[in-house]
Amino acid sequence: MDWSPTPLLFAPPLPPFALRKNATWVVGRSRSCDFPLSSLEASRRHAEIRYDGVRAVLRDLGSTNGTSVNGQPIRGEHELRPGDRIEIAGQVITFCVMQSRTGGPLPGPDTGEVETVLFERRTDVEALRGELAEIPSFAVLQILEMGRKTGVLQITAEGAEGRIWLEEGAPVHAEAKTLLGFDAALCLVSAVKGRFAFEAGAAPPDRTIRSTVTELLLEASRMQDELDREPEGA
Repeated sequence: MDWSPTPLLFAPPLPPFALRKNATWVVGRSRSCDFPLSSLEASRRHAEIRYDGVRAVLRDLGSTNGTSVNGQPIRGEHELRPGDRIEIAGQVITFCVMQSRTGGPLPGPDTGEVETVLFERRTDVEALRGELAEIPSFAVLQILEMGRKTGVLQITAEGAEGRIWLEEGAPVHAEAKTLLGFDAALCLVSAVKGRFAFEAGAAPPDRTIRSTVTELLLEASRMQDELDREPEGA
């Protein structure tokens, strides 16, 4: 089976955005942009991302408030690496690289053709594993949701260690230290450093979550916004 890399942009709760070969995407406030932003701090045509089949390159288009990658302002062109966090007008867009079947459809809700470079198939088990620095936990969950995967996702990270069980891509149970259910899933979805491992077919010990991945990510985003607004030392 022949697979080729597919770069993807993640900005939950929006679905992942696949970058096609030899094309350029414009990010900005204008509705005509390929990746429109709602923030008034974004310029109408703020930045662009160009993918030539080998490299994905980010370029600021002379925006008023600038563009950053991993907290550092960029000047001129910047080649993106897996796990890079693009910051534009308060919006964080994470760049990841997956594997898709050459000549086949790009990742989508019904294709199931979403795999990472570290994906391996065995006769009776599907396993997905890698570094959260390259593919954050929220991106892993969106990948599993698109592929309608059933199994258990193990997260091992500093301050957050546990498991999330999924059924056809939807979270149904989670455990993290003393937490269970939705609260445990919220704890795990915020992990950004560490490792993840998914194994298909594992049945949950119980059903404690009745929310979608999107609802989970929305609540995680809301909680993070509240933390960001808290004054230092509060």
